[in-house]
Amino acid sequence: MKQNVYTVAQVNAYIKNMFTQDFMLQSLFVKGEVSNCKYHSSGHIYFTLKDEKGTISCVMFAGNRSGLAFRMQEGQQVVVGGTVDVYERDGKYQLYAKQIVLDGAGLLYERYEQLKRELEERGMFDAFYKQPVPKFIRTLGVVTAATGAAVRDIINIASRRNPYVQILLYPAIVQGEMAAPSIVKGIQTLERYGVDVMIVGRGGGSIEDLWAFNEEAVAQAIFDCQVPVISAVGHETDTTIADHVADLRAPTPSAAAELAVYEYSRLQGELADYQYAMERLLMNRINNYRNRLEHYGMKFRYLSPVSRIREQRTYTMKLEDRMENAMKAVLTEKRHRMEVYIERLKGMSPLDKLNQGFSYVSDETGKTVSDIGQVEIGSLLDIQVRNGRIRAQAVSKERMEWK
Repeated sequence: MKQNVYTVAQVNAYIKNMFTQDFMLQSLFVKGEVSNCKYHSSGHIYFTLKDEKGTISCVMFAGNRSGLAFRMQEGQQVVVGGTVDVYERDGKYQLYAKQIVLDGAGLLYERYEQLKRELEERGMFDAFYKQPVPKFIRTLGVVTAATGAAVRDIINIASRRNPYVQILLYPAIVQGEMAAPSIVKGIQTLERYGVDVMIVGRGGGSIEDLWAFNEEAVAQAIFDCQVPVISAVGHETDTTIADHVADLRAPTPSAAAELAVYEYSRLQGELADYQYAMERLLMNRINNYRNRLEHYGMKFRYLSPVSRIREQRTYTMKLEDRMENAMKAVLTEKRHRMEVYIERLKGMSPLDKLNQGFSYVSDETGKTVSDIGQVEIGSLLDIQVRNGRIRAQAVSKERMEWK
């Protein structure tokens, strides 16, 4: 009977397929001690998980390092959540880690992840439901333990930032079995009182210590609260369900007080700046209107009937002066020309000629004698001289050419 023969690759692929089809191996948590831990330069972490009866190879890829909140060391007891799969090339199976927590917190972490997924699917983490935290408040509600560093930090910082803010403390139980109902009651009580904003939180601790803030009842109370809620649970690296549901998450209680209470001195400075800016704008506006008013005043004065009459009168006076000056110039020129003509006429005047020794001769009829042919021998002539007339008779005449 002939048997089937397979290649190594075929066998490894078959085994890998069997691992893939096994639902339990796709998501499980394995508890053990860390051994042979190596942080690779690529960011991957290779280690072995062992107990008294066996070992399993593990790897956490760099992309899943966000699920690791501490640095792994030899000998640590941890709970590793991930997938068991076959590496076909070597034919070896290993645990591909997606999250690692120190032993003791593993089961709680699984519950945390499960509740987180459920609440996220219900939309309780959606930003649409987040209420804005008011910038200026009068009353601050605080749900936390009555004693401890958290409440002291909140009171000190809030009072220093604004001493006029009233702080109402609900002394809640924040750890243990009674913590969740106490926190829920504190939220509901301060909501009925009508505070402006509410801080819900406590100081740092282990996941067990902070577990009350991972309870569904607390998450529901925060989600239903009509007052904006700031969560302040543990330290900056601690994240709870309450942080995801709250309207605003603060990394620490001190930071929550800073987010809830606006600094009064800063407000005073801003108001002073606003006052200065408003005064400057107002003065600029007044100066602008004053300049416009002066401009319109000048324009109205220029366009007014009195101004127009004054302007026309001035223009008329200028024209009158110009006409008078022009007339004077013309008269001066005409007088000069007349004087020239007078002098010329004087040169042509018979009296002037007579005064100069010349005489004027006319016949008996008074006709001027200017030619020898006009006179006959024996004719009477009148000779006009400077100071009289002489009656003469032509005795003789002789033609001459004067040169």
